[in-house]
Amino acid sequence: MIIAYASRTGNVESIVHQLNQDTFPIVTGTEKINENFILFTYTDGYGDIPAEVENFLTDNHSYLKGVIVSGDPGYGDAYCQAGDKIAKLYAIPCLYKVENAGTQQDITNIKQILADQ
Repeated sequence: MIIAYASRTGNVESIVHQLNQDTFPIVTGTEKINENFILFTYTDGYGDIPAEVENFLTDNHSYLKGVIVSGDPGYGDAYCQAGDKIAKLYAIPCLYKVENAGTQQDITNIKQILADQ
């Protein structure tokens, strides 16, 4: 399954490029996708969905099958909340939460999750 992703600092981009999957970058939010995808996003501000991701999902959410989210645990309760918000809004699972750029174990775990989709 393809991974649509948004990355501001490079953490998400670094992770998705280690997964050996087809990727689809979200830059402006106006991109269109016509196949099932897993969304990989960062958390913006204090637990917010990035604006470009919100815009992208407006037109593409019917193909969304799950979300994986990156965040900084220094934000406490807001850690990875973008993934929780997207999951609730579109009734899809939040498949994994990863701290910043993740660890090798995170990459292994995410690969297994993707293989199960």
